[in-house]
Amino acid sequence: MDLIPIISYIFLRGKCRYCGKKVRIRYLILEVLSGITFLLFALSLKIDVLNLNRNKIIYFLFFILYIAVLFIIAGIDKEKIKIEKSVLLFGLILGVCFMIYVCISKMQVIYTYIIYLILIMLLLILNVVFLKKNLTENYMISILILSLYMVIFTGIETFYYTIAFSLLLMVLTIIIKNIKGAKKRKNIIDTDKNRKTPIGFYLSISNIFIMILANFLLIKG
Repeated sequence: MDLIPIISYIFLRGKCRYCGKKVRIRYLILEVLSGITFLLFALSLKIDVLNLNRNKIIYFLFFILYIAVLFIIAGIDKEKIKIEKSVLLFGLILGVCFMIYVCISKMQVIYTYIIYLILIMLLLILNVVFLKKNLTENYMISILILSLYMVIFTGIETFYYTIAFSLLLMVLTIIIKNIKGAKKRKNIIDTDKNRKTPIGFYLSISNIFIMILANFLLIKG
């Protein structure tokens, strides 16, 4: 009963069953947004429950997991400016399975995918080396790995639009912060001047939005 999205939060009245500590409302919001996003993605694919085929179901399941990975990355990165290695590893396994499926089902040439996979492996190795030398993971290497995941699943053109939309969101965020009151703005600068930009958060949210929008515009019923 503690692990059912949305229902558990309501059933437990927003508190931990065991210690009584209040659970952040952000988790409920994340679960609601995830559900809405899954629904929008299904609608963007023009899925008809009365006329489903195996390939469309498999494709849908792959991308539901992919979107879930992006949500996890976005949530953690927004708070900690960090992309967990375990999430990247799961993304790698999911990406390999997806590449195998595409190559088998569509008889697509695998050379491009092999290059992407080699690049990801090299970046993972580089990240391990950096970790041993500096006792911390390199954030930008994680961002590059995330970028390659996006290229594998959504294609290079969609990724270009993702970068553009991410930059737009970052600029809008800066503008919104700067138009606040002088005193409040001073406090924000004092507390956040050393805080890095959660690039993974902006990339993940942008990629989901662009992917769904592209489906609505390009996929015919």
